[in-house]
Parts: sequence; C-alpha cells; structure tokens
Amino acid sequence: MELLGTTVVAVLKDGKLAIAGDGQVTLGNQVMKAKAKKVRRLHNGLVLGGFAGHTADALTLFERFEAKLSNASGNLKRAAVDLSKEWRTDRALRRLEAMIIVGDTKEILVLSGQGDVIEPDEPIAVIGSGAPMALAAAKALIRHTTLSSEEIAKTSLSIAAEICIYTNDAITMEVL
Repeated sequence: MELLGTTVVAVLKDGKLAIAGDGQVTLGNQVMKAKAKKVRRLHNGLVLGGFAGHTADALTLFERFEAKLSNASGNLKRAAVDLSKEWRTDRALRRLEAMIIVGDTKEILVLSGQGDVIEPDEPIAVIGSGAPMALAAAKALIRHTTLSSEEIAKTSLSIAAEICIYTNDAITMEVL
C-alpha cells in the first residue's frame, strides 16, 4: 500500500520512545493542510501511535486499537494481533486505507490492513511516503551517534522532508 502525504518515524532508545510525524496532508498533487497532527497518545498516555493514510480511517483504527488495549490489559502485542485479525476479517475495516505505528517503552509495532503486525529488527519503524528516506537517516543516526530517540526521530524526519515532496517539516512529536 503506497501512502502519499505523510511520514511517521518511531525510535526506541534507552527506554524512551519517540514518535514524530510531519504535518502535510495532500489531495492528489495539492497540499491541503500543512500542520496536521498524526501522532497520538493512547491508553492513558502509556502508548504512542502514529498514522499514515486516510485520516478518518486511521482515527477509526486508533479507536479500535484503544479498545483492544483495554481488553488486553495494556498488552501491546496482544492488542495489535487482535486488531489485525479484526481488520483483516471485518468487511468494513478491510476497506480502510491506513497504516499505524504503535509503541511503548519496550517495543514498536507496525500494523497494516493486510493483517501484518511487524516488530522491526531494529528499534526503528517508519511508515508513509517518506519512509525510505527517514528510515535510512534513522538507521545511520542510531548506529553512529549518541543522539536520543527524540533527536533521531526529529532529524530523520527533517531529512525526509528535504527529499520527499509529500513530507514537510511541520513536525509533531510525542515521547514516552
């Protein structure tokens, strides 16, 4: 699924999770909004999430994910698997066009409509149109600097904004 108009980066380092998202919303080749907030606190502030794709679809997924988190007593992986099962089998949810990143101070997960629950090999996850550029920057920074998770997320997203026309530098970040 190619999602245009956003980039979200999650970095987990030294027990701190930072998720940063750019603010650009596009419709075709037109920028409709420059300062959208694509990063949210979930489950009483204990979990962070970011989305790429259609906003209404992503907000629906966040709402469902929060319910799954409550039912799973805050177990991130169990809630993600439960949401992915529902997302894949429910006729209405299957039509949603979005991806989400969720994480806490222990792990990061990427969820897609194909039923994927991906736990990245490295403590970095990126979604959206600027993902390849932001991922390359984040990998280099986490491997070769002493920057914090916040600094890595912000810098890698800023680098993606310099390269990807669907990503801007109006960054929103949440940190656990």
